[in-house]
Amino acid sequence: MKIHRLSAIVLAGTMLCGTASAFAQNDSGTKQDMKNAGSETKYAAKDTGRGVKQGTKKVYHKTKRGTHKVAHKVSDKTSSNPQ
Repeated sequence: MKIHRLSAIVLAGTMLCGTASAFAQNDSGTKQDMKNAGSETKYAAKDTGRGVKQGTKKVYHKTKRGTHKVAHKVSDKTSSNPQ
């Protein structure tokens, strides 16, 4: 009977110490996790902004080139048939 009671006390003490150390470690881990999440969000926003900038430049240059190409074709057709 005493052995069962002693083992139960030892088991309960071990569980309490393990739980307390887990909570103490979790506080600093949570803070660092929040810092990491903020940094990752910042880097993701920067990458997205760079992608948008690059895509916008590409579309602008393609549109400009296409406009010049069409304007050149139209000017050739209108100047070759003077009537």
